[in-house]
Amino acid sequence: MLSAVAVLNEVLDTKDPQAVIEQLTDSPLGFTNIDHDNLNRYADMLIRERADALAKDQEFLSWNDIQKCIDTVNIQVHEEHERIIAIAEINEALSSGDHRQTLAALLLPTAKLSGVNPDTAKHYHDVLQNTKQLLCQTSGDESAVLWLDQIQQAILTANQDEEEALTLAAAVAHINRVVAEGNSQNTLQALQAPDAGLKAVLPECADTYQSELAKRQESNATEGSSDVLWVKHCIKDKYDFYYNLQTGQGTWVTPEEYKDSWSQLSKEEIQNVVSCGTAEYNREQLWLANESLVTQLQARIRGYLVRKKHSQRLEYLRLQEPSVVKLQAFWKGYKQRKVYRERMNLLQKNVDSVIKIQSLAKMWRAKHKYNQRLKFFKDHEKEIVKIQAFLKANKARDDYKTLTGAKDPPLSVVRKFVHLLEQSSLDLQEEQEMTWLREEVVTKIRSNQQMEKDLNLMDIKIGLLVKNRITLQDVVSHSKKMKSKKSKSSKDDLTGGEKLGIKGLSKGKRRKLEAYQHLFYLLQTNPSYLAKLIFQMPQNKSTKFMDTVIFTLYNYASNQREEYLLLKLFKTALAEEINFNRGARGHNALRQLLSPVVKDIIDDKNLGINTNPVDVYKAWVNQVESATGEASKLPYEVTPEQAMSYPEVRTRLQASSEALRSATDKVLNSIVSSLDNIPYAMRYIAKVLKNSLHEKFPEASGDDVLKIVGNLLYYRYMNPAIVAPDGFDIIDLSAGGQLHQDQRRNLGSVAKMLQHAAANKLFEGENAHMTPMNKYISQTYEKFRLFFQAACDVPEPEEKFNIDEYSDMVTLSKPIIYISIEEIINTHSLLLEHLDAISPDRNDLLHELLQDLGDVPDVEALLGEGAVDSNDPNRETALSQLAKTEISLHLTSKFELLEGDDKDLKTLVTKTKKLIVDVIRIQPGEALPEILETPATPPQELEHTRILERRAAQDAQTPEGLKSSPAVLEDGQLPLEQKKRKILRNLRNLEQAGLATASNNYQDLINDIAKDIRYQRRYRQRRKTELMKLQQTLTALNSKTTFYQEQMNYYDTYIKTCLDNLNRKSIKLDSKSEDRGSKKWKPQSLKYTAARLHEKGVILEIEGLQTNQFKNVMFDISPTEEVGDFEVKAKFMGVEMEKVQLHFQDLLQLQYDGVAVMKMFDKAKVNVNLLIFLLNRKFYGK
Repeated sequence: MLSAVAVLNEVLDTKDPQAVIEQLTDSPLGFTNIDHDNLNRYADMLIRERADALAKDQEFLSWNDIQKCIDTVNIQVHEEHERIIAIAEINEALSSGDHRQTLAALLLPTAKLSGVNPDTAKHYHDVLQNTKQLLCQTSGDESAVLWLDQIQQAILTANQDEEEALTLAAAVAHINRVVAEGNSQNTLQALQAPDAGLKAVLPECADTYQSELAKRQESNATEGSSDVLWVKHCIKDKYDFYYNLQTGQGTWVTPEEYKDSWSQLSKEEIQNVVSCGTAEYNREQLWLANESLVTQLQARIRGYLVRKKHSQRLEYLRLQEPSVVKLQAFWKGYKQRKVYRERMNLLQKNVDSVIKIQSLAKMWRAKHKYNQRLKFFKDHEKEIVKIQAFLKANKARDDYKTLTGAKDPPLSVVRKFVHLLEQSSLDLQEEQEMTWLREEVVTKIRSNQQMEKDLNLMDIKIGLLVKNRITLQDVVSHSKKMKSKKSKSSKDDLTGGEKLGIKGLSKGKRRKLEAYQHLFYLLQTNPSYLAKLIFQMPQNKSTKFMDTVIFTLYNYASNQREEYLLLKLFKTALAEEINFNRGARGHNALRQLLSPVVKDIIDDKNLGINTNPVDVYKAWVNQVESATGEASKLPYEVTPEQAMSYPEVRTRLQASSEALRSATDKVLNSIVSSLDNIPYAMRYIAKVLKNSLHEKFPEASGDDVLKIVGNLLYYRYMNPAIVAPDGFDIIDLSAGGQLHQDQRRNLGSVAKMLQHAAANKLFEGENAHMTPMNKYISQTYEKFRLFFQAACDVPEPEEKFNIDEYSDMVTLSKPIIYISIEEIINTHSLLLEHLDAISPDRNDLLHELLQDLGDVPDVEALLGEGAVDSNDPNRETALSQLAKTEISLHLTSKFELLEGDDKDLKTLVTKTKKLIVDVIRIQPGEALPEILETPATPPQELEHTRILERRAAQDAQTPEGLKSSPAVLEDGQLPLEQKKRKILRNLRNLEQAGLATASNNYQDLINDIAKDIRYQRRYRQRRKTELMKLQQTLTALNSKTTFYQEQMNYYDTYIKTCLDNLNRKSIKLDSKSEDRGSKKWKPQSLKYTAARLHEKGVILEIEGLQTNQFKNVMFDISPTEEVGDFEVKAKFMGVEMEKVQLHFQDLLQLQYDGVAVMKMFDKAKVNVNLLIFLLNRKFYGK
């Protein structure tokens, strides 16, 4: 018996109701009173009792406990049956129409109804009858019955009706009594009582209410008897309630003593009297309030009568109009002639006075007109200012159009805009910010690359650990190295080692630093050296050199100058027959170009492209066998030719070809219509490749050259993203959302078709069954050909970026690179090793710079003596780690012109233009020779001095890296007259060199200054754009760094768990005998609100839901029977919305692929790493 009870307890631990039922019915436990209809309820209650017992540390449920549970369930079921029978009796009693029978049914103990009062039986019956009628009407079922909750609600409603009826009857009886007393104030108080429920009672009408109610009461008394004991009231317009005036009690049953009498005023009569009295009072007040309107009405009536009389008089005069006119004319003529004669006599007597008055009047009119005009201007001062501003703006726009559009803009126009060439504090601030952002971007890129390499190596080591190929200590050792790198990078900045080594404060070290700065400036601005050096190295070394030194030297093309120089290097390298493959800069454009069409192909569930006749044949055979249930008589292994002999295979291949053509057209149209989305760098390299091939192979046809260009643009740049969109982040991944094999085959078929079309390669040989598509390939190639030609049509970098080799002379900030000690040493050694091949000419600048540097230094020489302890046993390892220390180099040219060196005419032009700008900004004039020959006035000299002082103060606050070149600023502090003499000397030299002409007043230099003004404006605009791009890039890099750090933290947690498991093994071996009787641990479900998961960082956002509503969303995570599988349920305000199966292996795969965020339920964005960490911690104890 005890063993059977123990087995039942173990079954209860599984929480499987079916297993519990089987155990109850099959085991020989001898339980009594088992009803097979209640087995499911027995199982549920026993499982709950078992859970409660475990919570109370009770090890087993005894036989008595189980029997008690069975008896309890039986009692509950019996009570439920009894209640159902009682409800049926209540409905039958209602059908009988006898309220006494209804009361008896309501009082049944098995019904368990509360609040039943036997005195209210009649009203219970009426309310239940009314409720049942409403139920039948709404449901349309005449046989509908009342349920328990409806009966209970009807009882409560009837009790409430009785209370309200008693209150109302008492209030009405009280009103009748106070009305009979004759006191109006007492009557008003009774009427205003809340229990009476009367409306529109006004204190001002108290006497009216009293008199009217008394009259109505006397009238009722004459009509009915005065000895009334019972009064009837109608409750809710359908229930009669009888109230005893003596006892104050009420009943719903008609009393035997009740007489139908009108001596008592009812509520309706009282309300009618009150309403009439209030209406009369309101009407009286309305007349009083609108007395003025009544007066106006009377006035309008009187006016109408007067106007009517006046109209009659006018009508009479109209009839007599000819006579009236004649009389008036005679009379007016007489009067006018009399006045005229008198006026003429007066004027003849006062001629002098008239002349004086006329002169005064004319003077007054002139003054008045002037004052009015002056007042008009003062009143419209703002409008006048706007008009003047509009005219000035139009003039400024016209001048700027002249500056930008005219072939030879006048000096007077150029002079208005030369102030734009001055560098403001905002320019310095933006340059500082851009320099800092470049430093951060480059540092983050290099740091992320190193972290990615370390994490990849950590993946390999953990994989080997799982396969028992290496020990746990190897993994722990690598983890410690990763931590030391991370802590070092967080504590040490780029200048951490500048107190010693190459950036030390000594003359020799400073010369060494400047020599390296000059060397890397020359390598950066002259691409031929690096292009030749790449060819001199083996393939494996050249690739690594490109990934480290080249991209470091050009700051990963983080601004337009570096991008321009990097493109110049690629152009030179292509001329040396170097191939250029797709990079990461065009990733966003590639995603924008291909993501919509690739997603359409993946989401199309009905799309199935299979152009292999053997695969189509096998699929057809499998389908036939599945449909018929019989083995096919066709052979299972066939050749492509044999498969094509079947009409069904040909039909299916035709359908696949049509689908392939449609899908290919979608992708092709997206490509050819998105030409502007392709990065400029990619298009320019294609242009260089095309031109280089034409120069090297002039006999090659245009189609052959375009095929090679297509290989670059399509096959190298776009094709991999189409074949594997998940690998190139073209589409978003979610847990369990990996591409299906059919989806990959569809994409591969489209990519293969486009590849054949881009190369104009027709199907033949093994693909002979695809020959019907050759015509389509030829047509598609024509579209590709036009696309490739248009892609090569881009301007040169000098025109695109408005940069040339002399731009560094006038640029505010100097170029900075961040390079490691190891990369400096490798570059130095490679240049010395291949110097003869790179630069055969001994007089070349590169030879001079390498001679200044001397031999290749070692790591300790560049870092400083004592950087590593000589007695350290791990000295070599420490030096190899320190070799990765990065330093910043401010690149400068060693060969900039010094004072008096005018051999470089380009630089002389630049100096002369800056001097001219300083002069014409102060001194006006129509032509440059006129300004130079006219002496400056003292105010002009004073203004020039102020500008120089302001410029000097600003230059003192400018950081060293942002100061302009000394060769440009050397003449900036000269007085104004000395600058003029300097300009005249420079102009004579430039005129002798043919770069300036005195006959046109040196208009060529004025045109160059106008071009500089336009460039300065575009440069500021590009700088703002570049700042925005750098900020976006830095944000993305920080996110990537955070992701890598999360991975490192996760690996650290994993290693700690492994170490803890190793420590537990010995403890478990010692306590093995003690643990044999312990309970087996079963993971329970995990419940979190979305707000809690959001705090933990697991939930990032939920589409369509604000953050403050996350507390209403509950996630229930429970493990399934399959190891590693979880069921996630989402509930909103307690209502289950969706559920999804989560596979732990899929999460690990996403983490391995670098996917930081996935979608769950297609709405919630989840952090993959933190979700894995949560599951490990809660369910696996890791």
